[in-house]
Amino acid sequence: MSGSNTSAPGSAASTPEPLSFTVHSQPDPRALGAPQQRAGRLKMLMVLAICAAPVIASYFTFYVVKPQGSAYGELISPTVEVPSDLPLTDLQGRPVAADSLRGQWLLVAVQPAACDAACEQQLFVQRQLREMLGKERARVDKIWLIPDSGTPRAEVLAAVMQKGVEATVLRVPQDRLAAWLKPAAGKALTDHFYVVDPLGRWMLRAPAAPDPKKFQGDLSKLLKASAGWDNPGR
Repeated sequence: MSGSNTSAPGSAASTPEPLSFTVHSQPDPRALGAPQQRAGRLKMLMVLAICAAPVIASYFTFYVVKPQGSAYGELISPTVEVPSDLPLTDLQGRPVAADSLRGQWLLVAVQPAACDAACEQQLFVQRQLREMLGKERARVDKIWLIPDSGTPRAEVLAAVMQKGVEATVLRVPQDRLAAWLKPAAGKALTDHFYVVDPLGRWMLRAPAAPDPKKFQGDLSKLLKASAGWDNPGR
């Protein structure tokens, strides 16, 4: 009926209440990102720790623990870094930077240019020791240091420079070499093999006529301990 109250019976007429809106504060994007940033940093630190672990372990073993009882050769402590000004030259007289000796394990023999029978035998053993390392031999270079100005015999050079097993032959004044490599008491420089790590540090000395299997064992241990951070080639 026109004009009648259309409200449901018993309902009271009232003024509609205004709508209310609750405004919530928005989260700070910087606060949301903080946990993710912390998690990312933690993951990065864990990756770095895993990568560094082999290096730390190998250096701790050889320079802190110093397992002297298990080495055939004599471990040198402290190690002796190659002098940056060591005056090296090749057989043509061209200068060779001392830093070029870094980046690879070195098996070093010191013998005069007038290489006698004992010298030839040491150079032969040097080659055989490297070959005994098998697939790891690519991580070791053979070095013949000549502490005089003489000229090696052609047949000796031919033997040490055979393709695929060639040695690096360098000259160095003996008095300057003595600032880096030293023989045992009562011995001469020619009486030893010298092992130098990829950072250019002399760290082991062995007889010039070693027990090949025992000395090869030393070399294998060093290569295994450094496998996590040392790669073949310079």
